[in-house]
Amino acid sequence: MVTVIAAVFVFGILVLVHELGHFVTAKLTGMRVDEFAIGFGPKIWSKKRGETEYSIRAIPLGGFNDIAGMDPDDNPAGERGYVAKPIPARMLVILAGSVMNLLLPIVIFSGVFYFSGVSKPSGEPVLGTVLAGKAAASAGLKDGDRVVAVDGKPIATWQNFVDAIQDQGGNSLTLTYERDGQKGQTTITPVYDKDRGRALIGVISQMTTEHYGLIQSVGLAFSQTWQTLTAMLVELSRIFSNFSGDNLAGPLGVAHMAGEAADRGISTLLMFAAFLSMNLGIINLLPIPALDGGHFLNLIVEAIIRKPLNAKIIRYTQQGGIVLLILLFLFATKNDIERIFFGG
Repeated sequence: MVTVIAAVFVFGILVLVHELGHFVTAKLTGMRVDEFAIGFGPKIWSKKRGETEYSIRAIPLGGFNDIAGMDPDDNPAGERGYVAKPIPARMLVILAGSVMNLLLPIVIFSGVFYFSGVSKPSGEPVLGTVLAGKAAASAGLKDGDRVVAVDGKPIATWQNFVDAIQDQGGNSLTLTYERDGQKGQTTITPVYDKDRGRALIGVISQMTTEHYGLIQSVGLAFSQTWQTLTAMLVELSRIFSNFSGDNLAGPLGVAHMAGEAADRGISTLLMFAAFLSMNLGIINLLPIPALDGGHFLNLIVEAIIRKPLNAKIIRYTQQGGIVLLILLFLFATKNDIERIFFGG
């Protein structure tokens, strides 16, 4: 139940912010918006105010703005139709959704940093969290244990501990620890993680929390957003260059991760929403037909050739884009099922 509620919460925020970007800029540029919807499928609530109907639909995996005149062959709104507006206005409307998704993390990070502080590794060789089902838990280690030595080699810092473990995948080690003032020993076998390129035992370092003022929190939020976006772009380029989609996650995987984040508290869930929002913003800007990036590319071509693109060509390319997105969705769902149910 927690997973379902967390997933609906995260998807709801991301979709609302994205569609709100399209909606506000469409209104500001004088376009007629017939419907503003959160979700797909049958309506479970709707209300009409002015010329726009606002609705919530049964499937919370997206949303849409029904802007009149999006189809060049069907523009019932005349000069207020999307197709009748200048190219810069249409570009603004198309980009606004993704831009909002890239701005949302700054707001979320600022709030989390200001109200909850910023957690940083303490540097001490103290186990903050021992993950269930991993090597450390199987060896009897517990949260709060201080690592004293590995195979007789003294450990003074967390980095010493990492260095002693990371190259020992499959090798049994004798770990000496201190708990409640008493020393103990256990045997542990690190497991090599191919994604991280080193051996792991399933522990997280002890964290310390620092609190900042509002201005500092906002500054840190900008920095965190930039660093995360850069890392995401590097990972995306790696996926395309290697033709690898092993790390792709679909709705099932996102819902599962949202549930895990919710179990750790509202701050963790909000941080997860921020990361996912950036991901959504980047993906939507890819020049794939049916995505915002594909629409934007069409507008660039239209500006260059100084005439609207052939409606049939647009329709066919968008249909091809939809097919591609469905295939990616199915592949990502396959990955989700393997990870969640089979530990792949």
